[in-house]
Amino acid sequence: MFKRAARADRHDGTVKPEEHIAELDTDGTLLAAAAERAGLDAPVPGCPLWKIRELLRHTGYVHRWAASYVAHGYQEEVDRYSEEELLRDGPGDAELLGWFRDGHAELVTTLRSADPVLNCWAFLDAPSPLAFWARRQAHETAIHRADAQSAADDVTPFPAAFAADGIDELLVGFASRGGVRGPARPLLVRTADTGDEWLVEVGAGIMARRTVGDAGRAGCVVAGPACELYLLLWNRLPDGGSVTVSGDPELLRSWQAQVKVRWA
Repeated sequence: MFKRAARADRHDGTVKPEEHIAELDTDGTLLAAAAERAGLDAPVPGCPLWKIRELLRHTGYVHRWAASYVAHGYQEEVDRYSEEELLRDGPGDAELLGWFRDGHAELVTTLRSADPVLNCWAFLDAPSPLAFWARRQAHETAIHRADAQSAADDVTPFPAAFAADGIDELLVGFASRGGVRGPARPLLVRTADTGDEWLVEVGAGIMARRTVGDAGRAGCVVAGPACELYLLLWNRLPDGGSVTVSGDPELLRSWQAQVKVRWA
């Protein structure tokens, strides 16, 4: 069950690294607490093949992997475990929760103490490598915090500005990396509480950009509170909440079929 937020914060597209780090700190703590409540054998609704055990192993490894780039300034991608390896070779059940908390704390400390002009590898456009890693790990942890809480009880709402920032990262960052080829139809995503809009060209591939006033040319409009849209677009809101879909819903289904962010 999703608890609705009591207030809405306006998103202006300029969430700062220190704000991302603060959200990362909060959400990692909430994730661990929810995992402890749920127990290691609890299934994770948003990741049907995982239990809490796998969620902790995955997120704990990603935290350490991300921290290594910031701490060591690696200029290119370094070797990393496959998903199968990191889920198989993680710590045992007795140590798992403490191991996750240690890795999360190390990542937060590493980001907070990093040089603002740090130069290291990153895989999405950002104002700086530090801004990239702070943002990416904040949203990585936020979505998996929602996973842990959905396995335990209710999902605590995200601040609207942070959720809108996460929508922006997903649409303009992840989804648009391959570009769109050939004919495409426009899908509009609109946050009701922060006033943000994105026009998503859906065809053979995806291309998205921030926009204003393009609803008239969209074949489908998906609108709702930023927090619910954030979870919906990450496939973590199966009942749709209060999100409305007007126009051709096939465009949204096409988006959901094409955009799959995986550890690979």
